[in-house]
Amino acid sequence: MLDRRLPLALDGGGLDVPGEGRIAVFGPPVDADLDGLDPERIQIIDGFRPHVDAWAARGFDTVQVGEGPYAAALVCLPRAKAEARALIAEACAQSAGPVVVDGQKTDGVDSILKAMKDRVTVHGPITKAHGKLFWIDAPAADCFDDWVQGPAMTEGGFWTAPGVFSADAVDLASALLVDALPDTLGAQVADLGAGWGFLSAHILTREAVEAVHLVEAQHIALECAKRNVTDPRATFHWADATDWTLAHRLDTVVMNPPFHQGRAAEPQIGQAFVAAAARLLAPQGHLWMVANRHLPYEAELATLFAQVDEIGGDARFKLFHASRPLRKRR
Repeated sequence: MLDRRLPLALDGGGLDVPGEGRIAVFGPPVDADLDGLDPERIQIIDGFRPHVDAWAARGFDTVQVGEGPYAAALVCLPRAKAEARALIAEACAQSAGPVVVDGQKTDGVDSILKAMKDRVTVHGPITKAHGKLFWIDAPAADCFDDWVQGPAMTEGGFWTAPGVFSADAVDLASALLVDALPDTLGAQVADLGAGWGFLSAHILTREAVEAVHLVEAQHIALECAKRNVTDPRATFHWADATDWTLAHRLDTVVMNPPFHQGRAAEPQIGQAFVAAAARLLAPQGHLWMVANRHLPYEAELATLFAQVDEIGGDARFKLFHASRPLRKRR
């Protein structure tokens, strides 16, 4: 854990952070203490809306894209290798002082450490709690330029970026859902957890649709969606779908909800998406969704909708159509 490694590095471990100037912290765990760093100097850089809101609630300055130069930078490694390299490149380009890298073994910290040692002098590592923390002195701004990766068009003709769900190809579950959608979806539609916009692009092929609301918590995914979905009927919302609100009710919600934030499945996330759909829909509204077959969404659907049908799927995924959300009596 970062909380166990960072204090060791700062207290006798050899890491010296400049006494003045802002400190960039890229993608820290939402419950991290950042012990040893002055909170007044820290700027959290994270594009995941629930994390941004949590850090802001703790009083930290938060942005989605770095606003360097910084006196120092700390990169907390994500699971995706390309995304991790891109964050390190961004930190090196924006830091005038040391760049610190921290990560768990399960997040590939050893391979990142090896790759960086092949290029620059690396200090540390501090090894603790199944992870490592190490750092480099003030880097040349371009020393990791070939690690820079932003939104780019794939061979399939859509824009994605490192760390975005289904960045390399169309998600099979979403493709299955698209094939099951009816010709008529109603005028007002939302795509909860819209990602880079695959479902919304297909929803907008229906002429009767007047508006599609793409709701996505990951900032870079939504930026990709803006490039993939250029229909003027589309509106983009950087928000946590589970608490997003709209001034009017929707006719239809379409979604392929996420089911994990770490490595283990967390079905309560998808269940919260189901509850959000029921809350957002008009009394005669419809929900169309796809889910991994092993995830337990049936009970939540039955509790929140008058009519629930499993309408198909395959060995890996199941498709649901639910209608007429149930309102709680006061």
